[in-house]
Amino acid sequence: MSDQEHINYNRIAEAINYIQTNFKDQPNLDEVAEKVHLSPFHFQRLFTDWAGTSPKKFLQYTSIEYAKKLLKENKATLFETAHETGLSGTSRLHDLFMKIEGMTPAEYKNGGKNLSINYSFADSPFGNILVASTSIGICHISFVENKTQAFSILQNQFPNANFKQHLDLIQQNALFIFNHAWHKLNQIKLHLKGTDFQLKVWETLLKIPMGQLSTYGNIAKQIDNPNASRAVGTAIGDNPVAFLIPCHRVIQGTGKLGGYMWGTTRKTAIIGWEATKINIEQETDFIK
Repeated sequence: MSDQEHINYNRIAEAINYIQTNFKDQPNLDEVAEKVHLSPFHFQRLFTDWAGTSPKKFLQYTSIEYAKKLLKENKATLFETAHETGLSGTSRLHDLFMKIEGMTPAEYKNGGKNLSINYSFADSPFGNILVASTSIGICHISFVENKTQAFSILQNQFPNANFKQHLDLIQQNALFIFNHAWHKLNQIKLHLKGTDFQLKVWETLLKIPMGQLSTYGNIAKQIDNPNASRAVGTAIGDNPVAFLIPCHRVIQGTGKLGGYMWGTTRKTAIIGWEATKINIEQETDFIK
């Protein structure tokens, strides 16, 4: 690390510590920039390059994590939570939760109490899967080694939701992806919750054509955060929808496969399967 990089690292570390310590005061960009002796413009760019997100969004994530802790522990009302988090009122708390978590503060506090989730188990070319959906779209797909454990992981995401083992039309449309219907991927509705950064990464993954690969570095460049490869890797690892959001198509810049939540053997098999299907399709088109 060069001397300048070391200085920049220390500045961003100081800024992160300041935000985490003073988030209840909701410091603005100018205040934090002044603490690390940079202009607001230079600080904004430097922080985004090093942290993978803007100072404002980092403050939002810090605030909401604290609010989630209060709500989960059931130690405060929504009004008290907003006040303790440094927000001006429950409306700002509501907006923050909807933007980052995809649900209202009350829904989070109730663990998805009013949310109805259908789920089912199905076979795929790569083993059993658990697929779950709300009235909006697919909210979860995972490869399954143990059905009880897989369902428990789903329940932990929405501890108070109403679960029903039922294969609905939304799930059926999603499962067609394994039967040569990948061209209809844009017709499959998803119900995702995540940070702006995570959603941006997952959206970028959806643009990787079937049968092709990308790298963590390329994904970082596509979301205009070229130095955020590690943050991209973390967001990819948090992908809640296996296969449909094709995190298996992302490899290391060296050409190595890299990790995969559901095992590198399965990742290798999926990549090979997709390449084969594309080759067969191209050969068929050529014959026609």
